[in-house]
Amino acid sequence: MPFIEEGDVAYTFINGKKVPVVKCETEVVVRNKITNQEYSSDEEAIQDINNPSTPTKQEDVTRSVKIKVAAMPPLGASSKEL
Repeated sequence: MPFIEEGDVAYTFINGKKVPVVKCETEVVVRNKITNQEYSSDEEAIQDINNPSTPTKQEDVTRSVKIKVAAMPPLGASSKEL
């Protein structure tokens, strides 16, 4: 089952200029490649790896991430146009 990691915007100063730091919302799928089981969180996968009664190893688990971008600037646009 995919889960969502929320995005947010924070600001930092670089060379005296206020610059946005954007963390995009992501859809994450954590899956066991051997059993095809989908985990509901990274923590659930770690618990399965650490469980001595299951054969799951770290290399059996894969994490796929889909990044949701709100808007892209037009191709060829300069930074002053944004």
